[in-house]
Amino acid sequence: MAETVEALVEGGKATPGPPLGPALGPLGVNIVKVVAEINAKTKQFEGMRVPVKVIVDPKTKNFQIEVGTPPTSALILKEVKAEKGSGTPKTNKIGNLTVKQAKKIAEMKSSSILAKDLKRAVKEVVGTCQSMGVTVEGKEPKEIIAEIDAGKWDKEIFG
Repeated sequence: MAETVEALVEGGKATPGPPLGPALGPLGVNIVKVVAEINAKTKQFEGMRVPVKVIVDPKTKNFQIEVGTPPTSALILKEVKAEKGSGTPKTNKIGNLTVKQAKKIAEMKSSSILAKDLKRAVKEVVGTCQSMGVTVEGKEPKEIIAEIDAGKWDKEIFG
């Protein structure tokens, strides 16, 4: 039966120390090798915390690494170059996202997002902007969602 270790690591900067080292040590795998592979696979998420799953076969000591994606909110913050969301999203806006950037985030999240298709996934990302104080194309996210429903952004989403 395979053993699974789940941890949240900073993209491209995992270390043999906690939380990975102490969890992987008893399983007898080469921790340095595991950490190197995690860092290679999470490099694109530098500066963000990424969920990682290490699946180890205790008999052969072979391992497999599955990398999740950071939360949608973290990806939005990275795109708008902000530290954190707005404490008062209705009155204080912290940045602006384009529909193209929302599509990029939706594609990054495709494996974990619940939406049935890309259009709905983009709407999910735009909806997250609402509570963070991020405008989309200079407008309130609710307006953009209505425009996406009306087909106004189809060219940007599917083009």
